[in-house]
Amino acid sequence: MALTVFTYLILFLVGLFTSTPQEPQGLRDGDIIFQQSQSSTAQAIQIATHSRYSHMGMIFLMEEDTLVFEAGNKVTLTPFREFVNRGAEGHYVIKRLKNTAALDDPMSKATMKATLKLYEGREYDIFFEWTDDRLYCSELIWKMYKKSTGLDIGELRNLGDFDLTHPLVKQKLNEYFGEDIPMEEKVISPESIFQSPLLELVEERN
Repeated sequence: MALTVFTYLILFLVGLFTSTPQEPQGLRDGDIIFQQSQSSTAQAIQIATHSRYSHMGMIFLMEEDTLVFEAGNKVTLTPFREFVNRGAEGHYVIKRLKNTAALDDPMSKATMKATLKLYEGREYDIFFEWTDDRLYCSELIWKMYKKSTGLDIGELRNLGDFDLTHPLVKQKLNEYFGEDIPMEEKVISPESIFQSPLLELVEERN
């Protein structure tokens, strides 16, 4: 009996430490997932935007797989579990457009998928420039929604509007721009999209 109990204990511990995050039920194309990525740049973004979240992506259901369209090293489709496992402590929040009809429209669906193909493979934009040549995570999601629905999901701000006083933020700005920081550059932050009144909470883990 002792051996049986011990065996069950080992199996339980193995399962505990090797388990993968379960996908929420009822996800839809266009749902937005937010997480806290783990890097010094991510920390600087959190500080400057006064937000828990520094990274985000858009969910797509393709051939029975749940994928996250994100701007990481490149703009790419990432398996849901892989995306979640990269975040701090596996925490994430998923939000959805309240007016789901805006995404159910056939033209909107077609435009969103065409925009995905257009942006896929582009490089990550470390300079946060408001062009389509390179894209950062929140810019990708904002433009996906703008092009497919015409909606502004989050308020655009200038880079200089954020809190740039923390030493880590100053260090990162100096690494990227030197003395020529583009304070007037148009920027969309994960926090701005997270707080958009056009979105509602679907799922939160941890």
